[in-house]
Amino acid sequence: MTTTFDPIAFKQTTRAQWEDAAEAWNRWGPTIDDWLGDATEVMLRAAGIGKDDRVLDIAAGAGGQTLAAARLAGPRGTVVATDISPEILRYAARAATEAGIETVETLEADGENLSVLAGREFDAAISRVGLIYFPDQQAALTGIHRALRPGGKFSAVVYSTPDRNGFFSIPVGIIRRRAELPPPLPGQPGPFSLGGPGVAEKAFEAAGFRDITVATVPSAVRLPSAAECVRFERESFGALHQMLSRLDDDAKAAAWQEITEQLTQFEGPDGFAGPCEMLVVTGTR
Repeated sequence: MTTTFDPIAFKQTTRAQWEDAAEAWNRWGPTIDDWLGDATEVMLRAAGIGKDDRVLDIAAGAGGQTLAAARLAGPRGTVVATDISPEILRYAARAATEAGIETVETLEADGENLSVLAGREFDAAISRVGLIYFPDQQAALTGIHRALRPGGKFSAVVYSTPDRNGFFSIPVGIIRRRAELPPPLPGQPGPFSLGGPGVAEKAFEAAGFRDITVATVPSAVRLPSAAECVRFERESFGALHQMLSRLDDDAKAAAWQEITEQLTQFEGPDGFAGPCEMLVVTGTR
């Protein structure tokens, strides 16, 4: 079995998986916004988004944080929501229309190559659990830095370390073992790729950002049961689908069964509370 990482194949698979998961990610939007609400507020505040600002949203997904940014920027501001998946952007555009927000533009774009934005300048940039999955995070960060005006800020929500994120690291570990996947090497994409001490700060600094800050935000995943959390992850987490792709249907079912059994440890009288900790990393151009 080869362990060579192919960034092109990874990106192609990522795009395909999010095309498939777009409907579910959108459908689970209220759960996602509840889970990531505190981290999103910290991110938007750290990015300094205010009235009339031009905002860039990288790996915007179905647009929950996009609409929040647009409300802060007001009717004379703008938000450009980019994503590698055109299908998921359709949900973001629809959400903006349904909310009566006319200042959101959706644009299919690779976050590692923002040449489609050449000549445009932004006051702030944000990314919610997207940067971690880029094969070339330095290319993405450098491009974002270039797209900002001097003094503009970029703020990103990323996972901290696996031991602080049992709701996700337990499924990842089980799937890696069952699919015989090697652990990611330093610098490779993955949910915890920027969570280690000093890792995100170093990456931001290498891209030219200054005044880098990191805020820790407890972000427990609260659902009625472990089974419901597994349904959430099974339907909408593109990264897990990508890892499971080499298993047959029976092996996938067995993996999900083991995951459900392991996650029941986080059930209590008030339901399921899956451990999760986010970092909000912010830098200034």
